[in-house]
Amino acid sequence: MAAELPFLPFALPDIGDEDIAEVVDTLKSGWVTTGPKTRRFEADFTAFLGDPSLQSMAVNSATAGLHLALEALGIGPGDEVITTTHTFTATAEVVRYLGADVVLVDVDPATLCIDVAAVEAAITPRTKAVIPVHYAGLAADMPALLALARRHGLKVVEDAAHALPTTSAGRLVGTLDSDVTVFSFYANKTITTGEGGMVVTRDPAIAKRIQVMRLHGISRDAFDRFQSKTPSWYYEVIAPGFKYNLTDIASALGIHQLRKARRFQERRAELAALYDAALADLPLVLPPKAPEGETHSWHLYVLRLADGVTVPRDIVIERLFAAGIGCSVHYIPLHLQPYWRDRGNLRPEQFPQSQHVYERSFSLPLYTRMTDADVARVATALRAALA
Repeated sequence: MAAELPFLPFALPDIGDEDIAEVVDTLKSGWVTTGPKTRRFEADFTAFLGDPSLQSMAVNSATAGLHLALEALGIGPGDEVITTTHTFTATAEVVRYLGADVVLVDVDPATLCIDVAAVEAAITPRTKAVIPVHYAGLAADMPALLALARRHGLKVVEDAAHALPTTSAGRLVGTLDSDVTVFSFYANKTITTGEGGMVVTRDPAIAKRIQVMRLHGISRDAFDRFQSKTPSWYYEVIAPGFKYNLTDIASALGIHQLRKARRFQERRAELAALYDAALADLPLVLPPKAPEGETHSWHLYVLRLADGVTVPRDIVIERLFAAGIGCSVHYIPLHLQPYWRDRGNLRPEQFPQSQHVYERSFSLPLYTRMTDADVARVATALRAALA
C-alpha cells in the first residue's frame, strides 16, 4: 500500500539558520525587549524601501500600527473612515478604538481591492480618512485613490499587511504619497517576526506621535534611557499611550527575513505561475495579475469558482482537506460579521462584488518552502475536488 502523503499546510514560515542564530545572539546579549536589534531592523527597513526621507517604526502587530497611525492623524468621535468590506476585521476595528465610525465599501471585481468609485460615493462631510487594503499582495489603485484623497482633503493610511514587496506606479508600497503605510510580519506573511509590524511615514510630526504613543505615551525612548552611561531615570508621560513596542527577539528574526524578502517574492511568483499553468483548463477564475512592470507580493493565491460550477465552494474545501491540502477563505466580508452587520444594518446586496467573491473563493497553499511537486499535488487534488 502506498504511503500516505503528509498534510500540506496552508502556510508555513521560512525560518533559516541565520534567523535562528540572530535570535540566539539576542538572547545571549541580555537585551531582549525593544533595543539595538529593533533599531537595526527599523533602519534596515527604511534602507530596503530606498527612501531616506521615510521613518520606519517597529510595532508588535499591524493592528497596533493601524491604531497608532489613525490616532496620530487625530481620528476620533464624529469622524468617518472608509475602508473595504473585503478585509480582516483589524482594518476596521482600529477605527472603533478611537470612537470614529467605519464606512464599508465594495471591491473592484477585477482586483478585489477597494473600489475607488465606491469610496468617492461614500464621502460625506464627516469623512476624514481612507484605508485601502492591498489585497493578497496586489496594489490597490493608489494613483486614483491618492488623487481622490487630495481633492477631498482626506488622509490615507495603507493597510499593506499583504504587500511586501509590492509596487504601484513603479514605486514600492511604503514609498507612495499616502500619510502612513502599515506592514504585517505575522506568521503567514511574506516575511515574519512571529508577531509584529512596521509603520512607515515621511511626516516627522506623525512619526514623533507614534513613537511616543507606542510605549505608554512616555516622552523618552526606553532604549535611550537604559543605554545611558549617566543617570537617566527621569521621563515624562505626556499622553495615555499604548504598549505596542516590538521586542528585540522578534526584530532579530526580522533583520534576516527582510534580507530574503525579494527572494521570497520571486519564489512565491514562481509558485503562482505554476498554479496558473496547472489550473488553466479548470472552471476557475484565477487570481488577478499585477499590471505590466509592477510587482505582486503573492501573499495569497485566491481562486474563484467560475459561474456555472455546481460543486459548492465549501464542498471543494472539504474535499481538499480530505486529500491532505490545507486551504482558507479570504475573507468572510465584514458586512457578514455580526458586529459590523448589526452596527451598520448592512445587507449583502449592498456589497455585490465582495459577496459574490466570498461565496465562490478560496485560497490555496502558497509559501516559499513549497516544492513544484507540492503545487502539482494541490492541482491534482483540486481537479478531483471539482469533478
